[in-house]
Amino acid sequence: MTEPPEASAAAAQPAPGASTGSSGAAEDPPPAGSGAAGPRSATARATAAGVIVSLLLIIAIVLGSRLLENFDSALLPYAVATVFLAFGVAYRYTVWISAPGARRLFRKGWGSLFSAANFRRAPTALPKMIATYLGFQKFLGARSHARWAAHQLIFWGCILASLITFPLTWGWFTFTSGSGSGPGYEMRIWGFKIIGFDSLDILGWLMFHGLDIAAVLVIPGACYFLWRRMKDRGAITGQRFGYDLVPLIALIVISVTGLLLTFSSIFLHGGGYEFLAILHMVAVVFTLIYIPFGKFFHIVQRPAAVGMQLFKYTGRQDEKVFSCRRCEEPIDTAPYVENLRGTMRDLSLDFDAWTEYCPRCKRVLRGSAYLSQVKKGFK
Repeated sequence: MTEPPEASAAAAQPAPGASTGSSGAAEDPPPAGSGAAGPRSATARATAAGVIVSLLLIIAIVLGSRLLENFDSALLPYAVATVFLAFGVAYRYTVWISAPGARRLFRKGWGSLFSAANFRRAPTALPKMIATYLGFQKFLGARSHARWAAHQLIFWGCILASLITFPLTWGWFTFTSGSGSGPGYEMRIWGFKIIGFDSLDILGWLMFHGLDIAAVLVIPGACYFLWRRMKDRGAITGQRFGYDLVPLIALIVISVTGLLLTFSSIFLHGGGYEFLAILHMVAVVFTLIYIPFGKFFHIVQRPAAVGMQLFKYTGRQDEKVFSCRRCEEPIDTAPYVENLRGTMRDLSLDFDAWTEYCPRCKRVLRGSAYLSQVKKGFK
């Protein structure tokens, strides 16, 4: 059995006369991307990406609404917020993948997603992972069934709200009536008629109350997590107000004010509608701008993680499982271990050989090195 070279070299003393790098010897060059030039170049790339994505969205809004013919000026604040959202997501994502570890995750993940070889080898793997890992998030069920259910309520409620809100805000969806006040309506996408419906039947009710359904899904899920963060000691210890509590409060405020708008229009004959509409708009705009720089950003990161799961899955299919050098227990797939070693080398971490050992053996080797080199003879 062998130890990593770092374990045996940890206690080694420099030879007499050997250079320590303080003078008279060439120092190692700094890693790529370090120093002032690295952050500045990453910021410049991120800003350029944000500007390009924002401009593309503005062009899509103009063209999709038929040169703003179908654009509702009352929804302008929401549309402006989505432009800021596009800029923030592109900016944050570009900064994220500028780091060595995230850059490798990005390349390997998306490379696996769009790999023709992976599709030929396992054609059903990607759809299954999208459904189980991205859609139904089965990995959360291993932690807690209640947390999984609450997360599913928030996830599908937000998906439904996004599919309705964004196209309406951009003028891509329109509902028109030949009589001006219904009950017959036509739903048009980019100006083309898709379906006609009666607002008094079940389909019409679902069409006009989709956002209310989304709110009913989101409220219990967000309230559960808010309650948990008020009661669970583990959650209380590490939580931050702006990062952990604000997103939940924002979701609840958006959902409640949205339901109150419907309540006002149906039961109060529009009483308090203007105030609720402004409060709802402020909450939505704030949340959209907050998404790229808060906890909600993991929504944007998750697809790359699906690609990494596919990367590991294809490695197991090829039987490329890497075993611990000491106890020979399987660690992970060989490509994944090599990818981890590459990331550590990118970060100039000089102990990447430790990735070839399982967690238990790492602890044993560190303890053995401590006893033999630091506390010799200690029992």
